[in-house]
Amino acid sequence: MTSTTLHTPSRNAVIAGTSNADLAATLLRVAMGVLFLAHAGLKIFVFTPAGTAAFFGSLGLPAPLAYLVIFAELFGGIALILGVYSRAVSLALVPILLGSIYVPHGAAGFFFSNEGGGWEFPAFWTVALLVQALLGNGAFALSRAQN
Repeated sequence: MTSTTLHTPSRNAVIAGTSNADLAATLLRVAMGVLFLAHAGLKIFVFTPAGTAAFFGSLGLPAPLAYLVIFAELFGGIALILGVYSRAVSLALVPILLGSIYVPHGAAGFFFSNEGGGWEFPAFWTVALLVQALLGNGAFALSRAQN
C-alpha cells in the first residue's frame, strides 16, 4: 500500500478496503507494464532481436545493448504487471527511457509527432516511472512489500 493509506481518506474508496491511491498506483503500474511488453514484442517479433541490435549499432550505440534493452522491457513489463518490486523495477527502467531521449528521439525535437518522433513521449514515460517508484506497488500486487 502507498503511504497515502496511512491517512484517513477524505473520499469514498472506489473499492471497499482499498484506497483510491492504491488503485491509481495499480492502474499506472499495469499500464506501463503493458506498454513495456508491447515495446519488447515489437523488438522481438517485428524488428527481430538481430534487427534491433543492428539499429542500435546504426545509432552509434553498442549493438549488444539492444539485447539488454529487450530483456529489461520484457521482464520489467512482466514485473510491473504482476506488482513485483515495482519501485526498483521502475527505477531500473528509467535509464532506458533517458537513453531513448538522448538517442534517437532527442534530435527530432520535443513533439513526438515530429519526423523521427521527438522526446515528448519518452520524457513523460520517465516521469510516470518516477511516480510509480514513489507510489510503490499499489493494490493487487504479488509483492505486498513496497519494494
